Amino acid sequence: MNYLSICSGIDAVSVAWKPLGWKCEGLSEIDEFRSAVLNYHYPDVNNFGDFTEIKKDDFKRPVSLIVGGTPCASFSIAGLRKGFEDDRGNLALEFIKLVDRVKPQWVLWENVPGVLSSNKGRDFGSFLGGLAECGYGFSYRVLDAQYIRTQRHNRAVPQRRRRVFVVGYLGDWRNPAKVLFDREAMSGYSPPRRTKGKTNTEKTTHRIVRSDKYVQDNVASTIAARDYKSPTDLVTDPIAIQTSHTKSNGSGFKQDGASYTLTANDKPTVLCFEQRSPDGGAPRIQKEERSPTLTAMTGGNRQPCVFLEGAVPRNNVIRRLTPLECERLQGFPDNYTQIPYRGKPKEECPVSKRYEACGRSMAINVMEWLGTRIQMVQDEIDNE
Repeated sequence: MNYLSICSGIDAVSVAWKPLGWKCEGLSEIDEFRSAVLNYHYPDVNNFGDFTEIKKDDFKRPVSLIVGGTPCASFSIAGLRKGFEDDRGNLALEFIKLVDRVKPQWVLWENVPGVLSSNKGRDFGSFLGGLAECGYGFSYRVLDAQYIRTQRHNRAVPQRRRRVFVVGYLGDWRNPAKVLFDREAMSGYSPPRRTKGKTNTEKTTHRIVRSDKYVQDNVASTIAARDYKSPTDLVTDPIAIQTSHTKSNGSGFKQDGASYTLTANDKPTVLCFEQRSPDGGAPRIQKEERSPTLTAMTGGNRQPCVFLEGAVPRNNVIRRLTPLECERLQGFPDNYTQIPYRGKPKEECPVSKRYEACGRSMAINVMEWLGTRIQMVQDEIDNE
């Protein structure tokens, strides 16, 4: 199957569909950094740039499928919700115009769940109506990346990422329905049960579900392009924690690697201690689960410090996800976005650009699942 990827970003679809043996006939991306990523990984594939200028005659072979996620900011519940009144929202209509010009057999469109309620649902209705006028039957469904298991991602990805997917097929709605739904899905689509761990995790993820609410579990928040400016998914490192409400030692967290002074009332969390000698010599490390003997000097020159598995405590209490972690949360190979850029080696690739590129991409496991399902239905069509 030959496909055209528009609004390609760093092209999650090509990573996801490589095992299917599909051929990418073209990419469409205008951002400088994301285009550089595409050129680095797919130097032989043409990047058309602005997809509104693409014509059917631009391809040597017929395009079987057009896939893309037009800009979602105007449809997101976190945005201004202007929908099709926004130029970015109008790119959804430009997507339909492209489909009408090229006339592929299959169409796959992705966007945020906010599109379902944008302008009281009229925007989404206009999009679906446009597909119908072009002769396409369609089906749509909300998929969450944390529940989609595939052959390469048999444990899905630990990221809560809900997206609307519209699958279209020229002349028939039943084929898109076969792609998105089956008996197993219609039986309830219950998410896999997570068993309670017997021991505490060494690192805990705190994710923001609202501006004022945090959830503590093993699932990361949706990776967003803006996280390089104001991260919404923060990971806590092992730190000293003040569990008492007396606050005789100050606030509830210590950031300097040292635990609170132990008193009769306060009970800071103790993992293991490192005792520093008063003369500045080498620290005496205690690797057992119990603390060394506390002496009269503990609150002065010797300060018991949180110590975990022989590693020096980190100074920061809350840290951002690293670009590598963001790539893994989306299902990309390690350092996929670390490329030579603007004449500098890949080791100096700008971190902010890598964050943004990951946040604007799609989850690999979801795209792999969709591609596999489309191939399955196409095989049934070919064998009829």
